[in-house]
Amino acid sequence: MSRFLRLLCRFAGFCAIALCCCLDFVLRLWLLGRAGDRHRRTAWTHFWGCQLQRLLNIQITVHGTPPTRGLLACNHLSYLDIVVLAACQPLVFVSKSEVKRWPMVGQMVVCAGTLFINREQRADVKRLAAAFAPIIEGGFVVTLFPEGTSSGGDRVLPFHSSLFEPAAANRWSAAPAWIGYQVPGGDASEEVAYWKDMTFLPHLLHLFTLPEIHAQVRFGSAVPEGLNRKQMAKALHQAVCQLAHEGGRKGVVNSDVVSPVPR
Repeated sequence: MSRFLRLLCRFAGFCAIALCCCLDFVLRLWLLGRAGDRHRRTAWTHFWGCQLQRLLNIQITVHGTPPTRGLLACNHLSYLDIVVLAACQPLVFVSKSEVKRWPMVGQMVVCAGTLFINREQRADVKRLAAAFAPIIEGGFVVTLFPEGTSSGGDRVLPFHSSLFEPAAANRWSAAPAWIGYQVPGGDASEEVAYWKDMTFLPHLLHLFTLPEIHAQVRFGSAVPEGLNRKQMAKALHQAVCQLAHEGGRKGVVNSDVVSPVPR
């Protein structure tokens, strides 16, 4: 199949999925008063994540055991991270507030019950941290990308420690995860990673032209209990770097610097 034909097919498929998933949310969850049911909401996210995975022909390899509750701290390369992780298991995600304004994608992540953070407002961290309690205590997993921004995959950026405060205070479980991509015959750092000065629509359209994407997800064990937020951020950062090395990223930079607040 030519790149142009693949682009047209994937674009049409993406629009169809975006429309169907939003209609599905409205008809099966919102109108029936089930939008507040986290079990149904995370199951909805998992199902539609799998549909997007198939559309984009993402081959996912999973190592380790995903957590069943608490926080999951993962490195961040692209908006595709949410699709891949959602396809692995039902999750609740934390994302930057700008994503709500992205065409089509914004409505999908809102329907998924994503928790949004305004990185420009320091007080927003406390509001978001308070929102974790009923979700985690309800037996769900909240997924964070504590680097605060995405990278090309050559390093794991310092983790911001603020969002780990409620986990430290309440002794919630906090586990690491690492995600990496490969594009046969291509460069995943330029074709899958969404960083530098890239803009969303051109990046997404190019993503549609890729024949296949290989994603590797590695889950690690929870860090010890009793750590404060900075110790927890440092321990999780080191664990994610170790998972990256195990995944074949031998050159990943491990920084001991921990950022206190989101950028």
